[in-house]
Amino acid sequence: MENIAISRVDHPKVPVVSGTRIFVAVFFLGWLALILVLGARGAFVAPRGAPPLALLIGLLGPLGLFLLGYRTIAPLREFILSADLRLIVGMQAWRWAGFGFLTLYAYGVLPAIFAWPAGLGDMAIGVTAPLTLSALLHRPNFAASKSFVAWNLAGILDLTVAVTIGALVPLLAPKFYGAASTAPMAQLPLVLVPAYLVPTFLMLHLTALFQARRLDR
Repeated sequence: MENIAISRVDHPKVPVVSGTRIFVAVFFLGWLALILVLGARGAFVAPRGAPPLALLIGLLGPLGLFLLGYRTIAPLREFILSADLRLIVGMQAWRWAGFGFLTLYAYGVLPAIFAWPAGLGDMAIGVTAPLTLSALLHRPNFAASKSFVAWNLAGILDLTVAVTIGALVPLLAPKFYGAASTAPMAQLPLVLVPAYLVPTFLMLHLTALFQARRLDR
């Protein structure tokens, strides 16, 4: 088991198909461009009192394509399973920027019921990402451990809770929001968070879990 973990963490495999990296890069760049264009046109803004369907499609669409590609496209699946876990975990450190949600709450832009869970949850994952990365570097079998799986599941839970609060509270209990609302999250530049960054971080967590599952076999 330890030898297998070392090969996955310290010596990532080259993707079976050389064009897979280009395909993935084009996918993410094209997706970003699409979000910017649609965001500039206000396509993600939902009518008052209506569910944010466009925003949910923007979040779940790429994630669904990721899962579909993983199950049906062998070169892409091998690319995902051979991705460098150190890079994947290191990228999660950017979630310390969840502090920005608290700043926006302080200025009355976002409601507390959304900003505090989303901000603190992201910051928790971002702050612990270097510790997780250090464990990967010093303990080759850590990638197959329950602690590594739990950390990734916690990261997924944080994002799921934030999305759920942002989508359901305005519909079911709008009075909890008070004067502020999550409407700014459907406009540029904040729309990049739910429509681009959240699905990206979810894909990173899922990639880590897919690798952990294979290492544990």
